[in-house]
Amino acid sequence: MADHVDRLVRQWGAERPDLDVSPMEVIGRLKRLTRLVEAELKRNFAAHDLDAPSFDVLATLKRSGPPYRLTPTGLMESAMVTSGAISQRLDRLEARGLVTRTPSGSDGRSREVALTPEGHALVDRALPDHLTTERRILADLDPQQTEALIDALRTVLATLGEGGEAG
Repeated sequence: MADHVDRLVRQWGAERPDLDVSPMEVIGRLKRLTRLVEAELKRNFAAHDLDAPSFDVLATLKRSGPPYRLTPTGLMESAMVTSGAISQRLDRLEARGLVTRTPSGSDGRSREVALTPEGHALVDRALPDHLTTERRILADLDPQQTEALIDALRTVLATLGEGGEAG
């Protein structure tokens, strides 16, 4: 089954037969896939009045376990959001009553971010729908294809410096 990327690769093959354009087959598909997956996830998050970075902050706090609190730096290191986005994201989540920011018990200069009961409830409602969306996106892959894709993506990420973590 040919796709858009196949056409581009054929065109480059005709225009520049001296170049191996095979990396475009992977990178081009990853870029297209990223755009499509983000659109699917965006729809799902919108159904819960969230966006991806807000969900990620709430989910990071939830998966951190009791007492469901982290410093903004800890959140940034564990979540998939940038440092510039974290403060603004926390302002919005706090205004909605989904998180609180309080002085740290161990360092008065530092603050801790914690899930509120409303934040817990929202993550608990949104997470099953999020996983259903992700399962639907991957539904045509058999378990072996899924594992091979996981391994291949992990390898590419490691090549770019996104190394593994212990445990």
